[in-house]
Amino acid sequence: MSKFLRVKCACGNEQNIYGHASRSVSCLVCGTALAHPAGSRVEVTEGTKVLRVL
Repeated sequence: MSKFLRVKCACGNEQNIYGHASRSVSCLVCGTALAHPAGSRVEVTEGTKVLRVL
């Protein structure tokens, strides 16, 4: 089952990301990398908090 994650960037922006993304995901406000692909799931970068699994 695929899941989306609600994450919060260090700049305070909250956005939804796909839990099985095949590309790096960056913040829409500041451009900081939020997650990188690691096998079948994403690996959330340092400074990014997972708020909720949707």
